[in-house]
Parts: sequence; structure tokens; C-alpha cells
Amino acid sequence: MPVISIEMGPTALEKKQELIQALTTAAAKILTLPEQSFHVLIKEYPLDAIGVGGQSLSHRI
Repeated sequence: MPVISIEMGPTALEKKQELIQALTTAAAKILTLPEQSFHVLIKEYPLDAIGVGGQSLSHRI
């Protein structure tokens, strides 16, 4: 049971589904395992919980 984990800012449901499919397909091809064996976990953070260059993204946008 391989697990793919990604952490990112808020993302539209359609984009998350696209990302899940693309990551699963690529990993299955590389590892020669069936796609059904992969689990993809997405952890989303609000923009005020992500900092770059000393500022939260909510202040940079």
C-alpha cells in the first residue's frame, strides 16, 4: 500500500482530482504496481498558515 502525500494551499476540487489521478498514474507506471494499490493524501492549509519570505501568503496576494 504505497502512500503519496502532498501538502498545499487551498485548491479546487477538480484540480485535486486531476492531481490525484496524475500522481497515481505516474507512480503506478514507475513502480509497476496497480493503480488500485495507491493511496493519495492531500493536506490543505489556509493561505494565512503558509509563509514565504517572512509573510503569510494571505498578505502577499
